[in-house]
Amino acid sequence: MALDGITTAAIAAELREKLVGGRIDKIHQPLADEIRFSVRGMGANYKVLASANSGHPRIHITEQARENPMTAPLFCMVLRKHIAGGRILDICQPDFERILILKIESANEMGDLTVKNLILEIMGKHSNLILTDENNKILDSIKRVSHEKSSVREVLPGKTYVFPPSQDKKNPLELEEPSFRSLLHTQEGRQLQEFLYKTYTGISPVMAAEICHRAGLDASDACVQLKGEQETALFSAFRQVMEEVRQNHFSPAVYYQKEGGRALDFGVLEMTQFAGLPKKEYPTISALLEVFYTERDNAAHIRQKSHDTRRLVMTNIERCVKKKDIQQKTLRDVAGKDKWKLKGELITANIYAIPPKAASFRAINFYDPEMKEIEIRLDPEKTPAENAQSYFNKYNKAKRTLTAMEIQQKQNDEELAYLESVLNALDAVKDDADLAEIRTELAESGFIRRQPLKKGQQKPKKAKPMRYISSDGFEILVGKSNLQNDELTLRTAEPTDIWMHTKEIPGSHVIIRTNGTGEVPVPTLEEAASLAAYYSKAKNSSMVPVDYTLRKNVKKPNGAKPGMVIYLTNKTIYITPKEELIEQLKTE
Repeated sequence: MALDGITTAAIAAELREKLVGGRIDKIHQPLADEIRFSVRGMGANYKVLASANSGHPRIHITEQARENPMTAPLFCMVLRKHIAGGRILDICQPDFERILILKIESANEMGDLTVKNLILEIMGKHSNLILTDENNKILDSIKRVSHEKSSVREVLPGKTYVFPPSQDKKNPLELEEPSFRSLLHTQEGRQLQEFLYKTYTGISPVMAAEICHRAGLDASDACVQLKGEQETALFSAFRQVMEEVRQNHFSPAVYYQKEGGRALDFGVLEMTQFAGLPKKEYPTISALLEVFYTERDNAAHIRQKSHDTRRLVMTNIERCVKKKDIQQKTLRDVAGKDKWKLKGELITANIYAIPPKAASFRAINFYDPEMKEIEIRLDPEKTPAENAQSYFNKYNKAKRTLTAMEIQQKQNDEELAYLESVLNALDAVKDDADLAEIRTELAESGFIRRQPLKKGQQKPKKAKPMRYISSDGFEILVGKSNLQNDELTLRTAEPTDIWMHTKEIPGSHVIIRTNGTGEVPVPTLEEAASLAAYYSKAKNSSMVPVDYTLRKNVKKPNGAKPGMVIYLTNKTIYITPKEELIEQLKTE
């Protein structure tokens, strides 16, 4: 569900209750499109996140911290100058739009108290955070919009702030039955759901469908087909929804699919259309948004930060694939090397029977049990001895090429397998520490240049393996990078722990802690195998082969790349990974 006007109203109600009267402190801008600040007062301290991210714009109270840049961006400095220490007077939502305005009283350069406006516009890719003064003049914005970017509205320092262009929608808080019926009767060819969200401000398609469901109507029904009592039911359901908003009767909850357990949607009012589906209720809208968007935001953040690393790995994989094709072509070219040796020997054996300047001659192949004749091409400009030597030279060169190619092919195959394992690790990255560890690994392997720490920059935190608990109570650890796989397998695991890995498929090392017994129940073995398959390149496949053995049977060859090991006396289990099982096993 998008942050529509109803969700925005719920956020505004919570923020008014907790923040009005408090003072702003500690303003930071950890991301290009996100600010965070503290509000102290009213007997409590709150951290507020305000994001103009094009995918997940929002504002809510947060419990999570994010690492801040060493140097504050310009917009952050402007906020610190104008509203740091300021008191929040009010938080309003104009005309039920997806806009929130924080009115903040703070002192200007002369020491006089003035009111600044911090405005969050929730408008998809056009979302923005804007700071204006008491005269509605823009002091700055987190995204500057010039005339070249938008001919409709400029958002630049010094310009007068104006609201985004109106779509001529009606404010649902001013809902009246006569005008509602009149508008309904003019909706030629429109369905009920479309009529509601395209006529009234702040109503999303999901909430429009909810209103229809409460009225006992199908959202796809045509407006012109409604009868009098159906019109009354629709209006009554709409009015009931808006009355709940007006009275701040919010019920934040996330609704989940029955199959797979994936989050389907969230709502701040009771969503009767999702009755019967699993749901999780939250005490506040902030708590809901924190959970619902954190994972999505983090995934987008990691995807953006890992883009260059992923491209580097993909480029090297493509290079290895091209090299493999060239090597295979070369091997095909030298596959007939024994024939060249044979021809050289036959020429030598028949050297006195070959006439001068001959272009070819036929000789009995005495290596053939049937003693068949073969034709041998010759260079007329060379003597028979020189022709024989040419064939021997060609054979010896092919033999050297084959020897070198076997070594190069082995090295290339190992490098390709390693790079594919890195690519798989990038898919499993959860946070900045995981990504930093992969970049460190690539630097140690010589694929990228090691970047020295800048002055004052802290060393990246060491990433930890993922931890799960099986249904039988056994701890299962899963590596998230090749360096972590080595650490987990070679240093963390005990010799009697069980080690798992997908068979000849890039993936994570998985360790089952057996508490010294070397044995675990079958359900635990299957669950750990599911984890190994899930965190591998075969994540979306069925019947994935997973090898397992005691940790003491796993060795790392000298000079092997990170994560590369060999193992003996293993068994194989075939498993189809299921995401719902992974979620059930997760502990943190």
